[in-house]
Amino acid sequence: MATPFAPPLHDPAFHAGDPFPDFRRLRTESPIHWHDTPGFWALTRHDDVLAVSRDPATFCSSRGVLLSDIGRPMLPRESIIFIDPPDHAKYRKLVQPAFGPGRLRRLEVEIRDTARALVAELLEAAGGGTPVDFVDGFAVQLPLRVIEHMLGVPGADRARFRVWSDAVIDAATEQTPETMALAAELVGYFAGVVAERRARPGDDVISTLVHSTIDGDQLEEFDLLMFCMTLLVAGNETTRNLLSHGMLALATDPDQRRALAADPARLPRAVEEMLRWGSPVASFMRTATRDASLREVPIREGDRVLMLYAAANRDEAVFGPDAEAFRADRDASGHLAFGYGEHFCLGAALARMEGRIAFEELLGAVGDVELAGAVERLRSVSIRGIVHLPVGLGAGRAVGG
Repeated sequence: MATPFAPPLHDPAFHAGDPFPDFRRLRTESPIHWHDTPGFWALTRHDDVLAVSRDPATFCSSRGVLLSDIGRPMLPRESIIFIDPPDHAKYRKLVQPAFGPGRLRRLEVEIRDTARALVAELLEAAGGGTPVDFVDGFAVQLPLRVIEHMLGVPGADRARFRVWSDAVIDAATEQTPETMALAAELVGYFAGVVAERRARPGDDVISTLVHSTIDGDQLEEFDLLMFCMTLLVAGNETTRNLLSHGMLALATDPDQRRALAADPARLPRAVEEMLRWGSPVASFMRTATRDASLREVPIREGDRVLMLYAAANRDEAVFGPDAEAFRADRDASGHLAFGYGEHFCLGAALARMEGRIAFEELLGAVGDVELAGAVERLRSVSIRGIVHLPVGLGAGRAVGG
């Protein structure tokens, strides 16, 4: 008897490799796939992920959104990503203005100045043909500087923010004494910032949260701290990995890079393709609140359901037979890189703007780009990240070959 097809979807190392051949096979043979360890249904087709996302009454977030949440006690309102409707809308409304069109327009000049300065630093470091790490030199730096500005925290703390943010992401895969100690440091840091904003509010997101109310009551300290942590981590991780995957795609396909450099007006569409192809958030989980079914497969109350966004974003039924490939001119508008429904990413418009501006500046100043070493990927089930992306860069606009 043949061994049943069972890729190790719970293993971070599997996702740090090339999971896409197995995702393709799952979409064909077992789109609603039961995974024994630690016990969950895996969804790899676009329409199934949409169906679960559209039905929070049947598939809730409050019992955990990560595989590592299985078996651990959940705190009430642990983060906005764990809150279900109707309470979710109340909390989301508090921070929504920070990502509104008016504030984003005011941020655009600063984002461009920051991106331009980082590109200049990259080119200087790459002088004489020296390879540079695009992740460390650009992809990490731009979104961190943007989110620290929005939160109103000093740039002098940037190095610590990266360490703390990375630790929170690592803890989503495996909680260790080290990652938990770093997460506690981050909570302690934001406790100090919250106390300061109570006394001296400013024009920043934390000040807005500190002085906001829900149903007439101010947010409790725990809620404030969880909001701050979520905004810091989510505010830089998605964009960091959008930028990294976008550069990887362009470094390996010079023709598409030259075409975008020659016609930057195509970049907004290309950024959507970077999000689809890269899928910065690889997966999130939901829990069935009642008996249901997907594709006539019975899902029992209490069953965990893992929505594999990275697989759904390469579904041939939606994105065509070449869905595995990066194609800058593809209509990728149906991608699920930002989730869907109530939990659609608050910072989606900001991430898109950062991506567009970043590649406008990069393609305007950088000529040749080529991989200069092995690409190291993040070992994570939840985040599809690139840890190191060594590239060789040449100055000069890359137009016409």
